[in-house]
Amino acid sequence: MIKKIALIGPESTGKSDLSEKLAKHFNTEWVPEYARTYVATLNRSYNIDDIVLIAKKQLEIEHEKEKIANKFLFIDTELIIAKVWAEDIYKTCPDFIIQELEKQRYDLYLLTHPDLPWINDGIRENPHRRKYFFNVYKNELITRGFNFAEIKGMGECRLHNAIKIINNYFKL
Repeated sequence: MIKKIALIGPESTGKSDLSEKLAKHFNTEWVPEYARTYVATLNRSYNIDDIVLIAKKQLEIEHEKEKIANKFLFIDTELIIAKVWAEDIYKTCPDFIIQELEKQRYDLYLLTHPDLPWINDGIRENPHRRKYFFNVYKNELITRGFNFAEIKGMGECRLHNAIKIINNYFKL
């Protein structure tokens, strides 16, 4: 049975890099954040319907990767982020996201701390709100009773901290 580990955290906290490195370390698959690809190709501002479309595609990719994963599957970004993003920007969250979030279960969440430098890539929007979003995501995880660990550290230290947490959590 595949253990699913979701990475959640504010923008520019290393979720993508960490997901990819963890998948390589554990010789398995990872699910990139589809929102980045989608938003990068838009010739307009995104809207709430786009957030739903992104969420659906993210889940579709996750299901496909789960079929070929080896013991673990690392998911870069999941539906809590879509919910928080929709509520922050549009003051509401689409029913699809709420319904899917209620069904969503991961074995472990890795909450990435905003202790890395901000990198402006043209897609990210909130350099001064990372601590705010970190706290919102942490509250969502606590409120939902999800198992999570905070990930801190620069460079390879961040990766080693995540590996240590995974090894301890799954008793490897």
